[in-house]
Amino acid sequence: MQTFSNKSTDASGKKLLLFLPMRRYVAGGRCKSTARLEGKVVIITGANTGIGKETARDLARRGARVIIACRDTAKAEAAASEIRAETGNQEVIVKKLDLADTKSIREFAERFLAEEKELHILINNAGVMLCPYSKTADGFEMQLGVNHLGHFLLTFLLLERLKQCAPARIVNVSSLAHHGGWIRFHDLQGEKCYNRGLAYCHSKLANVLFTRELARRLQGTKVTANALHPGSVYSDLVRHSFVMTWLWKIFSFFLKTPCEGAQTSIYCAVAEELESVTGQYFSDCQPAYVSPRGRDDETAKKLWSVSCELLGIQWD
Repeated sequence: MQTFSNKSTDASGKKLLLFLPMRRYVAGGRCKSTARLEGKVVIITGANTGIGKETARDLARRGARVIIACRDTAKAEAAASEIRAETGNQEVIVKKLDLADTKSIREFAERFLAEEKELHILINNAGVMLCPYSKTADGFEMQLGVNHLGHFLLTFLLLERLKQCAPARIVNVSSLAHHGGWIRFHDLQGEKCYNRGLAYCHSKLANVLFTRELARRLQGTKVTANALHPGSVYSDLVRHSFVMTWLWKIFSFFLKTPCEGAQTSIYCAVAEELESVTGQYFSDCQPAYVSPRGRDDETAKKLWSVSCELLGIQWD
């Protein structure tokens, strides 16, 4: 019996040794910056769960005043309370923001600008994925409306404060899925043809194009804009798809944890070497390949113009 036990233990040990390198590979790069953020004000959308919450936790640990901007304020308060208790940083604040409603976005920005005198880092993290066809309060297809248009408007409303507090950073959480997207100007709201997976890809491509054009327009202001792919993360982002939720559970070993997925967001927000880097796309805390559609400046400019028209704003 003792021999059998030893063999069993040896076999388990060998399996563990085989899986550890694989797990380290899945985890990806880590942000190695030790930068402190005392005196800095950060907004993170959708920071009540997943990579947003882990990003908030890290930046709070660095001493930043962190604004958790979320639709579900009860969940956000629970997350903020947890972060305050763990980090000892009491400057973790919840403010209501519904990116599916431009009225809510404007109200959030108005309150923030009245109550906070500074803003140094804006992390556009919130998103929806694979949801059935639905529309925002303003009639936009939900994934495009939340993932792109909502953050487009939020950035527009907060940009002057970022410029006043420069050097400042804008971080847009995109995805590797942008490679599968294209901007269908003839059916931007998916009313003629809707596929929930492709709609997500389109919205993530919009994030990349927005970042590219925003960075071009912000040259010389000391406000940078970069986009990123967090990796395939085990989170509730896939909650709208039963199949994806099931697959995520089965293959969870091969997915990043929310903490691992947050590393590139943190890197883009704090890394000293990125102080003057703008208009780039990162994955695993290093520059990553952007699809040809994501490098199309004419499409980026047209998307900018169409986005302004849809939102009823002038952003020159």
